[in-house]
Amino acid sequence: MRMKFIMGIAVFAVLGGVMVYGAYSERTVSIEKEAGVHTEQEDAGDAFTQAFVRDPLTGRMCASGGKRPFAVMLAGDTVARPLSGIAQADVVVEMPVLTNGITRFMAVFSCAEPEEIGSIRSARDDFLPFAKSFDAIYAHWGGSHFALDLLNAGVLNNIDALRDPFNAFYRKEDRIAPHNGFTSIIRLRETAEKRGYRIERKGNGYPHIPDNPLLSIDQTVMIGYPGPYGVEFLYDHTTNSYFRSRGGKKEMDSGTEKQVEVKNVIVMIAETKQLDADYNTVVVEGEGRVRIFRNGEEKKGTWKRVKEEYAPERSDHSDNKYYYVDEQGKEIGLVEGKIWIALVQPDQKVELKFH
Repeated sequence: MRMKFIMGIAVFAVLGGVMVYGAYSERTVSIEKEAGVHTEQEDAGDAFTQAFVRDPLTGRMCASGGKRPFAVMLAGDTVARPLSGIAQADVVVEMPVLTNGITRFMAVFSCAEPEEIGSIRSARDDFLPFAKSFDAIYAHWGGSHFALDLLNAGVLNNIDALRDPFNAFYRKEDRIAPHNGFTSIIRLRETAEKRGYRIERKGNGYPHIPDNPLLSIDQTVMIGYPGPYGVEFLYDHTTNSYFRSRGGKKEMDSGTEKQVEVKNVIVMIAETKQLDADYNTVVVEGEGRVRIFRNGEEKKGTWKRVKEEYAPERSDHSDNKYYYVDEQGKEIGLVEGKIWIALVQPDQKVELKFH
């Protein structure tokens, strides 16, 4: 009995001590908060919060928002579908690589970090101003001599698969060449660091508006690229998103098995010129008409970009942003989220159909 009595007193003392310590600790934390002192737990939480930075392109918070994005060239060929990483890209630029013909993509990964990206294709000169405007590191598999002449002169930080520095790229056995070239964000980032490229981001982003549908009507944005490259963006007002289809088939991502879904569709009307039998160029500098679809409504205006002054000494960064302005010259706000930029020839139809 005596032993049980002693043990009971001991347990009571321990429990009482815990309660007192708990009350003391709670009071201490309260006092520290009032005094502006951070606890270790709070500091850890603050560090986690501070690790996320607002991405200037999409307006969303992410761990890599303060780092330079990677702009990766992807195939537009029907045989290369479905592409890997296409639905994960934060921004995609699409334009014809032959006048009245096939299109190609430049997928920009700012927040997203896909484990597989491809199939990768060659560089084209008219994509370079976009890569520079995003302050991106440009990844490609060879390229036209018009593009390579500039890249080899050092006007843009780039990673070329033909040189394959540090095994940044690989080929998949289940794909037919030349559509079997792939990479990942981890591979590209490691290569960029080994090559001594600047990692921290510079430059401006876009003004953003709330993700709030202004029309509760489903609609389709139809872009008149020829034949199997014709595009439709189906707007779903319940998600306030635009879902992409190409050639009558949903644009799927083989990595996520999800359809491409974006918050903004930017259609830039631009002239195209045939440089020789194999290559054209789209006039992506100067200005032209633009149609922007977001929040279920269309905004018409003008796209503008100053002419790029390519020079090796300016290769590290350029402030030559693409501006999208309304009739009053004010920048058109974009919804926070992913962006698809499509460049179309003046004679190609862009239609908006409600249903």
